[in-house]
Amino acid sequence: MTGLRRFAANRLAVVGAVALLLLVLFAVLGPLVHPTEQVTTDLGAANLPPGADGHPLGTDALGYDNLGRLMVAGRVSLLVGVLAGALATVVGTLWGAVAGYVGGVVDAVMMRVVDAGIAIPAIFLLLVLSTIVRPTVGMMIVVLGLVSWLVPARLIRAEALSVRTRDYVVAARAMGATHSRTVLSHVIPNTVGTVVVNATFQVADAILLVAYISFLGMGVQPPTTDWGAMLNDGISYIYQGAWWLILPPGLAIVIVVCALNFVGDGLRDVVDVRGRAA
Repeated sequence: MTGLRRFAANRLAVVGAVALLLLVLFAVLGPLVHPTEQVTTDLGAANLPPGADGHPLGTDALGYDNLGRLMVAGRVSLLVGVLAGALATVVGTLWGAVAGYVGGVVDAVMMRVVDAGIAIPAIFLLLVLSTIVRPTVGMMIVVLGLVSWLVPARLIRAEALSVRTRDYVVAARAMGATHSRTVLSHVIPNTVGTVVVNATFQVADAILLVAYISFLGMGVQPPTTDWGAMLNDGISYIYQGAWWLILPPGLAIVIVVCALNFVGDGLRDVVDVRGRAA
């Protein structure tokens, strides 16, 4: 309860959690409340302004209802962001825990791999990979996860270096626990605070990366869309005054990323308090 009160005391964290919940409900339940056609085009209704013919946020260049498009795109952006962030967190946690626990030459080699990966910009890797493989939703999740695990690996490795010298880890090894059991049962569980906090930032980073590559036209392909693809589709019409094609997806990206960062900051406060209490 102390941790929950500490989180609730951070007003930005509460605002972020509420905003995140509302966005998830908007993307998941919104299409049930406001069903629209998002497969068949209607060029006769292209680029209608907000409020025209029953379209609250207007329509895009292909006649899709923009509000419905925003909901469907939100499903893809959030799905890819959450699953890619989870994959990056799992891979990075295992890699960092093993490196920190084993130490020595193994640690040095594993961390040089991480350093080499961090030296290459993630967006560059994504652009290269998008020209090699077809950017489906599943492929985007895998690719984003596998270019984003490096930072969690360094964080968890630092935690593991500290945890491996504690009495309960030494006792477990003295009682004959295998290395894999020690890592999974004692090292990783005692880094869970860092893992959870970093996971929120990984999801935010993944959503931004999805938006980047989709804005460049190398993301998921139509009729599937995400918020970055909506920006890419609408940028050509911005000088014609079609602000409704740019502003809603842009605001959605900003809100969800800020919300995740606020939640992450709140969780970090909780973890810091528990760490000082320990």
